[in-house]
Amino acid sequence: MTGGAAQPVGPAETPGPFRVDVFTIFPSVIESYCSASLLGRARARLALDLRVRDLRAGATDARRSVDDAPFGGGAGMVLMPEPVFAAVESVDRAEGVPRPLFLLAPGGHRFDHRLALQLAGSPTGFSLLCGRYEGVDQRVADHLVDDEISIGDFVLAGGEVAALVVIETVARLLPGVLGNEESAGEESFADGLHEYPQYTRPSVFRGWPVPEVLLSGDHGRVARWRRAEALRRTLTLRPDLVADRGGLTAEEIDLLTEHGEVRLLASQGYDV
Repeated sequence: MTGGAAQPVGPAETPGPFRVDVFTIFPSVIESYCSASLLGRARARLALDLRVRDLRAGATDARRSVDDAPFGGGAGMVLMPEPVFAAVESVDRAEGVPRPLFLLAPGGHRFDHRLALQLAGSPTGFSLLCGRYEGVDQRVADHLVDDEISIGDFVLAGGEVAALVVIETVARLLPGVLGNEESAGEESFADGLHEYPQYTRPSVFRGWPVPEVLLSGDHGRVARWRRAEALRRTLTLRPDLVADRGGLTAEEIDLLTEHGEVRLLASQGYDV
């Protein structure tokens, strides 16, 4: 991780649920979403310890101000360093802030499945700081956080939506969060590929049937079809992911050939 942040100064905690702290000026947004469905159940089972912190707790005026106009002029407002530092350091003194602390910002490192796995493997959890307005005073990025994360090359009104993306993605990888522990290993990007297509009842809908192999009861055939479909979908929609894996193996080329994808292979430069 990069950044010049100091190490936590709060008391050490005994091992417990995986902890994520979120610093935001809209704590109700995070709490509302994370109290429902998968994340709500994970918190109830104590598989996830999510603590939502109000950045306005660091404000010192009656209006609880956290933003001001940028030096040098320009449109919009910027989150001030004083309340942000104060909010984080207050928690750090009382409970310890789990590190790394990430600023959610458009210029950060791209968040993907590999980074999610890395975060899920952290022994101490991590924290997220949600940017707002036209950005955050650069001294926050330089001296408080450990690194920056972006969920894509676009601009949001604030970091809350991005924080929810990170929290849910990482939480799904934690033990005890998913009802079926095999699900996380079979989903998209788990091995650098898109997931195979899914079907459920009825077996024929408006004349569109479920692939016959899924009704065959032959688990070996089903597994090979699913693998071939994952390869086909990824090679069609995201060939860059296949390239990141070093291309297709000879076994994968044979599997796609077996399933009639010779033209697709040829279009991607594979000799078959």
